[in-house]
Amino acid sequence: MEIYETNSEIAQRKNWLLSLIVIVLVAIGVLVLLQGIALALVPVLFNIPVEDLLGLINGEFDVPNGRMAMLFVQGIGSGIGFWVAAWVITRFIDKADMHWDVQNSRFQWNALLIVLAITVGGMFFNSLLVYLNSNLALPESMAGLEAWMKETEEQLMELTKFLTDFQTIPELVTGILVIGVFAGIGEEMFFRGLVQAKMHRYLKSGHWGVWLTAIIFSAIHLQFYGFLPRVFLGAIFGYLYLFTGSLLYPILAHIFNNSFTVIMVYLSNQGMIDFDLESTDDVSYSAAFLGLLVLVVGIYYLKKINLPENGKLD
Repeated sequence: MEIYETNSEIAQRKNWLLSLIVIVLVAIGVLVLLQGIALALVPVLFNIPVEDLLGLINGEFDVPNGRMAMLFVQGIGSGIGFWVAAWVITRFIDKADMHWDVQNSRFQWNALLIVLAITVGGMFFNSLLVYLNSNLALPESMAGLEAWMKETEEQLMELTKFLTDFQTIPELVTGILVIGVFAGIGEEMFFRGLVQAKMHRYLKSGHWGVWLTAIIFSAIHLQFYGFLPRVFLGAIFGYLYLFTGSLLYPILAHIFNNSFTVIMVYLSNQGMIDFDLESTDDVSYSAAFLGLLVLVVGIYYLKKINLPENGKLD
């Protein structure tokens, strides 16, 4: 039920490989360009000397205003970047129409409550996937690859900890805006609105479109020990779009998921709750499977109230 109407030659199924190459090149170009612009603005907007900015990029995080500067770069270069990339490809290359009037008309507030319940259920079950994925061990013959994966994971975790070490309300609000709103809108516009719809068209299967897009969505984050939970999360967002036909649902679910985590981190930093972003040592199996039950029931009900009578998906 995704909407992506185009008659452009490059978007036809026979040109799937060329179309995907163009998507990758345009996305990389837009992200690099916007990140470059954002970095160029940092010294002016945040009063950070160029040498300190270079140190910040290389992991020297003890720079005044460094967190706000990096959140600015992240918001412009990633969240808004994916949004702009999706717009450029849709508008100028595929010449596609996503019919936002139809998508908006499919939005219902009562269905949003079901979507939020599905998202919460997915969070609980994902705790089990986080635990399982974190204990991934590769064969001895792949020790070099495993060492590289762990090193990359640690570097990304250090950056994540720095970006989310919110100590003030303005930092919290900025975190919600960048990590929650910008990422939620940008990534859903690009991955579900654009990539998933094209995968559905090329593979002639809604389910294959959802899962392949979810794998791509997880892979680009380069967090190997969070690969499975992010695939699962991407699949949830994918099915929300597939079963409702409105991109508003996965966008709001993505914003809710990310913003909830940001708020939990802030409350932990303030000593109000016990929450560790890095912790993968323990898991509640009962909570995980209760979450899975809520997720399955919610998806079933959402599909039932949104699919046309006698309708089916490939």
